[in-house]
Amino acid sequence: MVPKRSIRRIAIAVLALFIIAGVSLVDSDAQRRRRKRRSRPSAPRITNPAIYQPSPSDNANSNSEATNGNENTNANTQTQDQQTIRSLSSQVDKLTEKISQMDEAQRSLVDLERLSRAEQRARSLRTELRDVQAKESDLQARAEDLEYALKPENIERSIAGYGTTHPEELREQRRKQLESEKERVRKQLAQLGASRTQLEQAIASADVEVERLHKRLDAADAAAIQNNKTNAQATEDTMRPAPRPSPSPSPYPMP
Repeated sequence: MVPKRSIRRIAIAVLALFIIAGVSLVDSDAQRRRRKRRSRPSAPRITNPAIYQPSPSDNANSNSEATNGNENTNANTQTQDQQTIRSLSSQVDKLTEKISQMDEAQRSLVDLERLSRAEQRARSLRTELRDVQAKESDLQARAEDLEYALKPENIERSIAGYGTTHPEELREQRRKQLESEKERVRKQLAQLGASRTQLEQAIASADVEVERLHKRLDAADAAAIQNNKTNAQATEDTMRPAPRPSPSPSPYPMP
């Protein structure tokens, strides 16, 4: 007979083999499940949000509001452009007016200087003319004296105080002396006459220049007065309040 201890040992060994086999089966099953889970990953779900579809009335209102907004924007832009153009045009007009006024003032100063010179020249020419006329008058008187002295009785009377045996030679010498002086006076009178004619012509030209400059300055003064009146009127018109524009009708019907 087999002893009891051997039977127990055999039973324990068989039980251990069953336990080991069960554990190995459980491990192999778990490994297969893990492989299946790894080989078949689950695909994520993607959900699209619902898209809002506006109603036709909302589209119409938005379109009308956009159109009105564009029209208002265009109107405001055009108004600003017109105001800018008017402002630039006004500035250009003012600059042009200032330049013209400066030109007029410069021309007036030049005309005043020319007028002063012309008047001074006319005065100087008149002074020279008076001097020439005075010299011419003196020479005319001397020429008349010489003409009187050249008479034979006056020549004879002039040499009567000289004692000589040849009185005819003294008379001839005296006559030649008076003729020479008379010729010299005649030439001086001719020169003075030419100078007097030139001075009279120069004085006439200076008087014409003075008159022309006086008329130009008078016209410039009249134009300046008229410009001042026009500027004052324009300033007064600008300071007046502009009329208010009437309100435009609303594009939306009243309820």
